[in-house]
Amino acid sequence: MQKITGKSKKRAILDWLTSFAFVLPVVIGILLFTLAPMISSLLYSFTRTFTTVKGMGEWVGLENYKNIFTVYWKEIGESLGITFLYTLISLPLNLVLSFALALFLAKDIRGIRVFRVIYYLPVMLPAVVSGILWSSLANSSDTSAFNAILIQLHLPTYSFYDSGDTAMTTFILMGLFNIGGNMILWIAQIKAIPDSMYEVADLEGANGFVRLFRIIIPMCTPMIFYNLIMGIINSLQVFNGVITLNIEPEGKEALDFIVVQIYDFYTSTDLSMACALSWILFVIIAVISGLTFRFNKWVYYGEEA
Repeated sequence: MQKITGKSKKRAILDWLTSFAFVLPVVIGILLFTLAPMISSLLYSFTRTFTTVKGMGEWVGLENYKNIFTVYWKEIGESLGITFLYTLISLPLNLVLSFALALFLAKDIRGIRVFRVIYYLPVMLPAVVSGILWSSLANSSDTSAFNAILIQLHLPTYSFYDSGDTAMTTFILMGLFNIGGNMILWIAQIKAIPDSMYEVADLEGANGFVRLFRIIIPMCTPMIFYNLIMGIINSLQVFNGVITLNIEPEGKEALDFIVVQIYDFYTSTDLSMACALSWILFVIIAVISGLTFRFNKWVYYGEEA
């Protein structure tokens, strides 16, 4: 056994301190900007606090949580229903379409990188710019870009975001323009599949259908799982795409997601209720995410040692 000298000990300590120095900024950032606000919001949820200007208000225990399930339950229940409906429809659409797009764009064809950039560009748009853009393109007026095209084609105009009957459909369809984020992840996973697996499939005479369901999809299950988890979290917290839209009240009511309710409590100077509802949403997301992790036996992480 090699003897540990004083010099090697100093070297090990120096390496540890160097590693710690690199990690320290991240740890400080998590403590200050994640953990501290979470603890603070949890404490606020047990008080009667309207703003943070005068500090924490009177301690009321579980009264805010009780009010959510009694006084405000009609509005909050409807918002939860709208949020779950959006998640159940938009998430599968996003996953399937982004995967299908990635299957094509993962091919080594001249000029294919240009199309990857084009499909990814909408992801780079700030939420405010995206909201203003879609509000002008898709509103009920005849002068909006989409309705102007429909008029030129002698087709009936569409209400898009401005009607309660069409706002959700429009919001989901417009959200598909942001599938570029998932598309890039799919492409990276598809390209990571060893060529030897395709070579064996060719030797066995496997067609494209067999290659897709026996090689590509099983090898992509870790990315499917990741995109599923992140999609659930992001869909249940959808906010920016709604709050930046300049649309009619009827359309906004149809897009009254749960985070919009939290924002409404906050802007109406009821900070404690906003914090309480935030923690209820946190628990919902944690439970759904936990169940998803619990039933992940279908994910392939390679051969076990």
